[in-house]
Amino acid sequence: MSGEDERGAGDGDAARRGEERRPRWSGWPVRPVRLARSGWSGRSRLFKAAGVAVGCALVVSVAGAAWAYWQLNHNIKSVDIDSALGDDRPPRAMTTPTGTVTASASPLPSGALNILVLGSDSRGGERNKELGGGSSEGARSDTAMIVHVDEGRSEATVVSIPRDTLVTRPSCPQSSGGSTPMAYSVMFNSAYSTGGPVCAVKTVETMTNVRMDHYIEIDFAGFADLVDALGGVTVTTDEDISDEDSHLELEAGTHHLDGTQALAFARTRHGIGDGSDLGRIGLQQKLVKALLDQVSSTDLLASPTRLYTVADALTSSLTTDTGLNSLSELVDLGQSLRSLSSTSMETVTMPVIPALSDPNRVVAEEPEAAELWESLK
Repeated sequence: MSGEDERGAGDGDAARRGEERRPRWSGWPVRPVRLARSGWSGRSRLFKAAGVAVGCALVVSVAGAAWAYWQLNHNIKSVDIDSALGDDRPPRAMTTPTGTVTASASPLPSGALNILVLGSDSRGGERNKELGGGSSEGARSDTAMIVHVDEGRSEATVVSIPRDTLVTRPSCPQSSGGSTPMAYSVMFNSAYSTGGPVCAVKTVETMTNVRMDHYIEIDFAGFADLVDALGGVTVTTDEDISDEDSHLELEAGTHHLDGTQALAFARTRHGIGDGSDLGRIGLQQKLVKALLDQVSSTDLLASPTRLYTVADALTSSLTTDTGLNSLSELVDLGQSLRSLSSTSMETVTMPVIPALSDPNRVVAEEPEAAELWESLK
């Protein structure tokens, strides 16, 4: 047998005995190549599987976030009030930027702001009946508030306008063409039912001579969903409330209300005080402050699911002007108002006196009303 045969046989005998082969050029043993390949192959497959899983999770996360953003944006309805009313309006207040300008973000505005907020009460449908709505059809703006935010946006005044106020309703442009006729000594809330958001804004600007920078309409059914998404709201009433129309029964004291109860609280009129709209306004003003407290005390960022639920309920209930018709614009507005709290918010009602023509209606009390509007400029 040759030397090469002897080495080959020796190697074969070592392999059969399970011994490690030594390279001819080294005295150090190395692990069999077969075992090394097997180990790294298993790890490689594991890393690949983990990478695929992480990649899939990222894709799903990004896709989910994109879908959520699209859905919330899609929820918001808007009306182009600026184009409809043109330049025949009170001058717009100048806004002052604050903060440091960076390449990635613009400073938040801090100028004074006036926002007309309407509560749209849809009177028909099964859902409305379940929520304690009236029996008549159509939609009404039974809640009207001018939210004035001071320069710096850390303080605000909410002015409620009684729906029974007799006003001069100006001629308003219609989306179908033409315009509505001017009307004298008509109820304030007829502006919305006659000409929608555009006429509501024009009527407020005509009676106050104050430019409305933004318009926000909140659907009452959506409002109930929003309160539920926030986990309810806590209010205190000084007297018992019993209203068959709104289906609200509350004893005097502090109560934590769900969405249906909160909506009934906002609608209640005949079950408190003298049954006038002024009593309802008082309850609505309490509710506004209570909601602000609830939002401030709720850590929405701690739960993305709850954050989305609240955002979905909010955007689903809104109709805005075109300056607020995107999620990013609403977020910017919210961030600019982050210093507001219930203690820095004052609620007042437009000064009124009973109308001579009808004791069930009111008219602006002058000069107090004019002085109030002047303070909002």
